[in-house]
Amino acid sequence: MKFSIITKLEAIQRRYEEIKILLVNSKIIEDQDRFLMLSKEYAQLTNISKCFQLWRIIQKNIKNTEILLNDPEMREIAQEDLKESKKRKLEFEKKLHILLLPKDSDDEKNCFLEIRAGTGGAEAAIFAGDLFKMYNKYAEYRHWDVEIMNISEGEHGGYKEIIAKISGNKVYGQLKFESGGHRVQRVPETESQGRIHTSTCTVAVLVEIPTKEIQNINLSDLRIDTFRSSGAGGQHVNTTDSAIRITHIPTKIVVECQDERSQHKNKSKALSVLAARIRANELQQRRQEESCERRNLLGSGDRSDRIRTYNFPQGRITDNRINLTIYRLNEVMNGKLDMLIQPIIDEYQADQLFALSEQNQ
Repeated sequence: MKFSIITKLEAIQRRYEEIKILLVNSKIIEDQDRFLMLSKEYAQLTNISKCFQLWRIIQKNIKNTEILLNDPEMREIAQEDLKESKKRKLEFEKKLHILLLPKDSDDEKNCFLEIRAGTGGAEAAIFAGDLFKMYNKYAEYRHWDVEIMNISEGEHGGYKEIIAKISGNKVYGQLKFESGGHRVQRVPETESQGRIHTSTCTVAVLVEIPTKEIQNINLSDLRIDTFRSSGAGGQHVNTTDSAIRITHIPTKIVVECQDERSQHKNKSKALSVLAARIRANELQQRRQEESCERRNLLGSGDRSDRIRTYNFPQGRITDNRINLTIYRLNEVMNGKLDMLIQPIIDEYQADQLFALSEQNQ
C-alpha cells in the first residue's frame, strides 16, 4: 500500500481516537448538536478504523513470520502462514481503498422510483406492474417503506406509470443504478399463438430533496392546475378537483398527483417529486457537459439507455452495462435483486479506484 495512503489512514485513526475521548466528555454530551455531529463522524470512521487496525496486525504478523523463514524447522510452516497472511493483507487493502473512496452524500437518502411503460402496448404496462412488484419485494427484504405517490393504470393490468417513494437505510445508494431502459422478452398473456414479444419499460430513480430545498423553488416558475381524479374505479374516482398538475415552466417538467383525496396532500407530493426531477435534470446536463472518457454506469432513465434484458423463455437476465448474465430470473422477479445490484456497485467502485490511481500517479 502506498505511503501516502498509509499516512492518510494514520490521520483518520488519530481522529477516530480523538473523537472517542470527546464523546465521553460531559461538556460535549451537554452540547447536543456537537455530540450528534461527533457521533455521526465516529460512526463513519468506525469501519475504516477497525479495518486499518486489522491490516496493521497482519502487517506485523508478516514481518514476524518472515523471520521464521531462516529457521529450517519452521520454514515450511512459515511459508504457508506467509502465503495466507499476504492474501488477507491484499483483501484488507482492497477494502481500505474502497472505504477511502469519496462518498456520495445522496446515498444515505430516500428516493422516488418511477416506472413507465414504453413500447409494447398492454404488455409493456403489465411488465411495468411486474417490475414494481419486484422492487416492492426487494424493499420488503430490505425493511424499507414504500409509499405510492401516483398511479396511472393500464387497461389490461399493470401500470402506464407508477411513482413511489421508498424510505429507509441507504435507499438511493442501493437503487441509483436501476435507472434506464428495461427490456422484456416473453409470450404475453394476450398472445394466442405463443409468439415471443419484446416490450420495454423505463425506470428512473430520483433522490429525495430536503424540504428546505423544495421551499427554494421559485413559485413564479410554477403553473399549478387542479382537475378531477380519474382511474379504474373505486377509490381512484373522486368527485372533487383534488388532483394536482404542476408544470415547472423553465424546464417544462410536468408532475401529476391524484392518489390522495386531499388537494393539499397531492400538491405536497407533487412538489417533492418535481424537486427530485429538477435535480435529476440538472445532474444529467452536468454529466453530458463533462468529459465522457469513461463509461457511466449510472443510468439516465431514458428509454434509449437500455440497461437490462429479462428473457423469460430462457429464465435469463442480462445487465448490458457490465455484460453480466445470470439464469435466475424467477428469483430476481421475487425481489432477490442483490445478485444484480452488488456486481454493478463493485464495478462502479473498481472504476472509481482506477480513476483514483491515475490521479495519484
